[in-house]
Amino acid sequence: MDIDVLGALAVRENGISITPTAPKPRQVLALLALHADQVVPVSALIEELWAGAPPRSARTTLQTYVLQLRALIANALEQGARRDTGSEDGAPHGTGRGRRTAKDVLVTLPGGYLLDSGGGVSDVREFERLSGMGYRAMDAGDFPGAARQLRDALSLWSGPAFADVHGGIQLDMETRRLEETRLCALDQRIEADLRLGRHRELLAELTVLASRYRTHENLHGQFMLALHRSGRRSEALDVYQRLRGTLVRELGLEPSAALRRLQRSILMAGPESPLEAPEANGERLVRVG
Repeated sequence: MDIDVLGALAVRENGISITPTAPKPRQVLALLALHADQVVPVSALIEELWAGAPPRSARTTLQTYVLQLRALIANALEQGARRDTGSEDGAPHGTGRGRRTAKDVLVTLPGGYLLDSGGGVSDVREFERLSGMGYRAMDAGDFPGAARQLRDALSLWSGPAFADVHGGIQLDMETRRLEETRLCALDQRIEADLRLGRHRELLAELTVLASRYRTHENLHGQFMLALHRSGRRSEALDVYQRLRGTLVRELGLEPSAALRRLQRSILMAGPESPLEAPEANGERLVRVG
């Protein structure tokens, strides 16, 4: 089973989609797919579907959605068996002994349900694997390796997580968590590129990111640094002033001490003077908001 949630939801068994079109079954599949090979409690699924006001028939209705998903899985398994055996009469050859059934894929267990991926590919797991390798490369000072691994990890994202699923409480929480992991990987990839002297190549990307994440201090600090190293000192200072205005106006906060130090360093340095990455004495800039 192949599972994609970092963008549109796509779950395939034997290369055949088992993603339903109806909104509620999509929510159920999305939560099961994110936690593939783990038990998802019935209570979590009910909270996702009906928030704090489930109907009396909630468990029965959830079972109906599970049956609908199993019907899609059974169809995919049957099509896969036909393809593998070359049968053209609608029935796979052989006894079918040992072949997975829909109940083997979407398993009912005490207290919940489990989607058995059968060792397939999950984009979330691949993202976590690649980004973890990138972080370890950063810690080891291997900035080319870190940039490469983190860029590969970020390439798995085709849009916001669960982009085409109308999420409830559980999925909204997971979407925010996944977005935070993406931003962490993005921050570290840009950090690696800065350490490799790629400041001019980063300017277009950082212009967009600073506009999109208007209170994200790390990204603004990296933008300031890239501008300064590109000989655009006054623009780097303008970025600081715009961020400060946004923080004060929207959050009632001043920029962090680390960002203020970076601003002072740019003020005191000549336009072509090198500066360290936006990190002072091991202190990382902290994202606000």
